[in-house]
Amino acid sequence: MDEKRSVTKAAGQISIATTASRILGFIRDILLAGIFGATGSTDAFFIAYRIPNLFRELFAEGSMSAAFVPVFTETLAKQGREEARKLASAVLAFFLCVVSITCLLGILFAPYVVSVIAPGFIDYPEKFSLTVTLTRIMFPFLFFISLAALAKGILNSLKSFFIPALAPVFLNIAMIISALFVAPGFAVPLIAIGLAVSVGGALQVAIQIPDLIKRYFLVRPVFSFGHPGLKKVLRLMLPAIVGMGVAQINIFI
Repeated sequence: MDEKRSVTKAAGQISIATTASRILGFIRDILLAGIFGATGSTDAFFIAYRIPNLFRELFAEGSMSAAFVPVFTETLAKQGREEARKLASAVLAFFLCVVSITCLLGILFAPYVVSVIAPGFIDYPEKFSLTVTLTRIMFPFLFFISLAALAKGILNSLKSFFIPALAPVFLNIAMIISALFVAPGFAVPLIAIGLAVSVGGALQVAIQIPDLIKRYFLVRPVFSFGHPGLKKVLRLMLPAIVGMGVAQINIFI
């Protein structure tokens, strides 16, 4: 009975958080459409926003979460909290390296990325330049959302669901506040929205930190690339990355 009550409570918490996120996302979209309309600048924003999200689905909330959670849960159940902490530390270190390099390369080679994702923009220099700028501004979102996804995986495995499910709300809040109060002060208002995306990503990490501390799982990165649990996570990730990569390419083609 207690287990059933716990599952019902978790489902209710996730439902509430998801509903709040959807409502705020709807408000965000209405604000962006009302303020910026269907212009070339808006097209530039949504393409730039799509680029780090493509990588997010490949490396963070998609394949990484699907691979990490079962391995972490198994380690926690069979080997205890200390070994689970070591696994989390090894995974954190590995993904900090991979995602940091990906972000740096994405920022450095943003013009080439945009030309591949939106080749039609090349004929419109101002739109292309704005898309490149916004892409560079929003690439740090990938870094933060990857950390948020790892934190969510840890907390979900520890049967904490509400805060991780609530985290996406803060991205919408950051974008809404920026659209209403910050963007009007910018020469190019969408730059402020792009900055809000990265800030919102950071907030999604920050909101989960107290819960990680409470459960003694705020781990530091430890480079242990030979850790068997990390190897297992990477093996599970590979087919998911390939599958999602093909799906994302098909979307853009």
